[in-house]
Amino acid sequence: MSVRAVVRTFSELCITVGALIVLFVVYVLFWTGVKAVGATDDQVRGLQDAWARGPVASAPPAGGSPAAPPPPAYRSGKAFAVMYVPRFGKGWDWPVLEGTAVPTLQKGLGHYAGTARLGQTGNFAVAGHRRTYGDPFKDFPELRPGDPIVLTDGTTWFTYRVDGKPYRTVPGDTAVIDPVPRKSGFDGPGRYLTLTTCDPEWGSSHRLIAWAHLDATQPVTRGRPRALDS
Repeated sequence: MSVRAVVRTFSELCITVGALIVLFVVYVLFWTGVKAVGATDDQVRGLQDAWARGPVASAPPAGGSPAAPPPPAYRSGKAFAVMYVPRFGKGWDWPVLEGTAVPTLQKGLGHYAGTARLGQTGNFAVAGHRRTYGDPFKDFPELRPGDPIVLTDGTTWFTYRVDGKPYRTVPGDTAVIDPVPRKSGFDGPGRYLTLTTCDPEWGSSHRLIAWAHLDATQPVTRGRPRALDS
């Protein structure tokens, strides 16, 4: 093979590799976001439709009063709540699904299985992508003490308040989702929220953590919490 043929072949190979790299970047930066928007919209719509129909109460015993509606189900990979973070913008609302498997986090935020249920005593811990799949936690470092984080399960609004600036740690530091995280500053059992995401923005060598405490609850029949309109 002549030198000219070798150069031509190498040039064509470089062009092909370059095109593949460009396509991959477009997929990561654009297409995963498009997919995430569609998936999260579907999740939120599905929840809102289910909530509009109302929970189904179990049959009452003979002569008794109707039983209370069952609590929201926490089924792996299924959405059960919607989160709002005013700090991230008025249009920021994301579904919270059960579990943190890769396919789950491509459709929204993921609740760490085994941590507390929403609004209960303990640590309700949630993970989300910093970048790709809609960039839900892109502005995570902007969280400030006192910021509201609002969630609803269709029956109740839960307003948490951020305690301190985001904390940076390593991926293996699972103590951050303990019932009372040691480095959170919480002084005992309570009703807490932990948010986790990757750091740096386009890497995963570390994690950013935000802790919050439950500040208020109200039934959805009383309208939206004031924190969402401030």
